[in-house]
Amino acid sequence: MTILTLFLDGVGLGADDAESNPFATADTPTLISLANGKRWLASTEQQVSERAIFAPTDARLGVAGYPQSGTGQASLLTGLNVPQLIGRHYGPKPEVKTRELIAKHSYFRRLTEKGKSARLLTAYPPRLLADFERGKTLRSSIQQAAYESGHAHFTLEDLRRRRALTAEWTTDSWRRHLRFSDLPQYAPRDAGRLLARLARQYDFAFHSHWQTDRIGHRGALSEGIAILERFDAVLAGVLDNWDDEAGLVVITSDHGNMEDLSSRRHTLNQVPTVIIGARAEVFAQDFKSLIDFAPACDRMLFVTR
Repeated sequence: MTILTLFLDGVGLGADDAESNPFATADTPTLISLANGKRWLASTEQQVSERAIFAPTDARLGVAGYPQSGTGQASLLTGLNVPQLIGRHYGPKPEVKTRELIAKHSYFRRLTEKGKSARLLTAYPPRLLADFERGKTLRSSIQQAAYESGHAHFTLEDLRRRRALTAEWTTDSWRRHLRFSDLPQYAPRDAGRLLARLARQYDFAFHSHWQTDRIGHRGALSEGIAILERFDAVLAGVLDNWDDEAGLVVITSDHGNMEDLSSRRHTLNQVPTVIIGARAEVFAQDFKSLIDFAPACDRMLFVTR
């Protein structure tokens, strides 16, 4: 059994408003097909389709205020109600108490200690990795959870050798903005096929994308539409190359943001979780909030049929 998680930072279930919500207007046939032909909106309740379950998911966790990436991602990858434990939602990066909880309860670490293979498939640029090492930049909660497993982050060389993908899935931005001209080039759908192939090497594979959150804070509606249409093509590639009997693909987020571009702040909306595969129903059992993610993965990876 392999679980591949496709994480989209800052996407929630918002209003059916074509002027402020990219999900209301983007051309996303793959996403829509996984929710019984419905768009990913606040009005879309849990859906069971031929291949997937669409499950609106609570990111507020009973704590007042707007959910944040630091505590939301930590809750996802520890199974703990982190904002409740530290007394508030906090982010974007994890503060010291959150980092301590991640160090003890990282899902990547726990799987590794139990003999399972678990990797974050996102590669990071050399300068960012250097900043991590010298303490200039904190890791995100996802990056910290993966780091606690004892595995180094994937690098530029891993990207060149097609052992990982960028956060943006293709190498376009690295070639254009970071001036790495010798990287392999592939279309979004081909990136998805590669992602599926890489995931099959592990019991638990996780890819983290962040541009959706950036667009929510300071991007345009056109950018939101473009990134969703790109992700739709990536996901189509993943599903081209995925065996539903052998594993699950899980799409989820940490908090709402990009679904309401009339505001530049996070939202109180539920986030989408989509579970794809033959055992989706088992994974989705009692799945209601971010803290249910790790226990659901355990049911797949440690409990036999």
